[in-house]
Amino acid sequence: MAKKAIFILFAVCCAAVILTSLPVSAFDWKAHSGTDIKLLLNKHPYTDALLAHLNEFTAQTGINVTYDVFPEDEYFDKVTISLSSKSPEYSIFMTGAYQVWQYAPPGYMEDLKPYMESKEKTNPEWDQSDIYENLLSSLAWNLQPGAPLGTPDAKQWALPWGFETNTLIYRKDIFDKHGLTPPKDLPELLELCAKLRDLEPEMYPIAVRGTRSWATIHPGFLSCYNGYGAKDYDPFPKPAMNSPKAVEMTKLWVEMVKEYGPKAWTSYIWYEVGNDLGQGRACMIYDADILGYFQNQPGASPVSGKLAWAPGPGAPGAQPAPNMWIWSLGMNANSNTKDAAWYFLQWATGKEFLLKAVRGKYSLVDPVRKSIWADAEFQKKLEDFADYYKTFQEIIPTCKVYFTPQPLFFETTTEWAATLHEIYNGKDPQAALDDLAKKLERTLKRAGYK
Repeated sequence: MAKKAIFILFAVCCAAVILTSLPVSAFDWKAHSGTDIKLLLNKHPYTDALLAHLNEFTAQTGINVTYDVFPEDEYFDKVTISLSSKSPEYSIFMTGAYQVWQYAPPGYMEDLKPYMESKEKTNPEWDQSDIYENLLSSLAWNLQPGAPLGTPDAKQWALPWGFETNTLIYRKDIFDKHGLTPPKDLPELLELCAKLRDLEPEMYPIAVRGTRSWATIHPGFLSCYNGYGAKDYDPFPKPAMNSPKAVEMTKLWVEMVKEYGPKAWTSYIWYEVGNDLGQGRACMIYDADILGYFQNQPGASPVSGKLAWAPGPGAPGAQPAPNMWIWSLGMNANSNTKDAAWYFLQWATGKEFLLKAVRGKYSLVDPVRKSIWADAEFQKKLEDFADYYKTFQEIIPTCKVYFTPQPLFFETTTEWAATLHEIYNGKDPQAALDDLAKKLERTLKRAGYK
């Protein structure tokens, strides 16, 4: 009996050794082969890169992908209608961080955190740690209006896919011609604008967005506003757009626009801003870094190869605090193919695809992964974009979504833009911002926020 027991123990030990020495099962990309998923996409250079490589995803996974692409002026309405109807038609859709505050509370979006934490569903090579944490955090929210983004109890509502931060983009050839340097703060920016108006009378100094829309607030304006240490709410739901710092910054901003900006500022969206820079009508813009990138590409515009980047100015002595826009990919909570959709999300935000998307003719900038920025071929591609890489590395530690998350974001921020119009048309800045704060306080109170 003793010999038999020893033999059994020896056999068990051998089996244990054999089992522990076997390789762990590889992630099975074919686990959902034959499944159909459909994407809802905005027309964008990022989308072009994705569609160019979509057949590679199908070859790798066996998952069949169809898609609809809409121009941006139609796109968000399409997303809202589709999600609110609880249709399972689209498994994946493009979104921004601000839209999460509209879509997540009613249950339209799937929480991705359980998928990210699943060893069975997530490829270990996906490497979450390689994605900039401030991007992931800006898409994570606990659904409590006014709560900070990225708290430990937050759910992950989307994955960052490609983003844009806000910088000063300027005509390097003109600056070199006159011995000018990028301004360090907003007062210096106004002084520079005054010089440029005299030195380059055929151009105007600076373009920024100006329509009565939330989209006017979030790029250059909010980035400069953050640099002044100003808040939108302090705390929510108390509006803080009329604080001393906010009034100081807003007064200078509107003065800059009125004296040195485009004559039709109140009709300027991102397209007019970028186009005026590209066509040689504006010396500078304070907007998305990629807006200048597209104009600076070889043959893209009359100024290609002549642009340079610098951190967007804020208050004197303050660090840059650029707000960001994140083109993200979310999952429809009513999808019938969630596991297959998760495979697509891993692929579309993974290292292999993103590396291809930044190289060659495609323009998926800014990439969301640290390893892509470290890629020598991508860095070489940026050599013709003066100080693009340097500026990005300088500002990425303080770059995030600075707005306070809340479901009435679009309504309240559009009112903020309307107040800039009132100041532009002659209303006293303090009085206009006091009126804005009172109006937003009433709006939020009616919605149940006290």
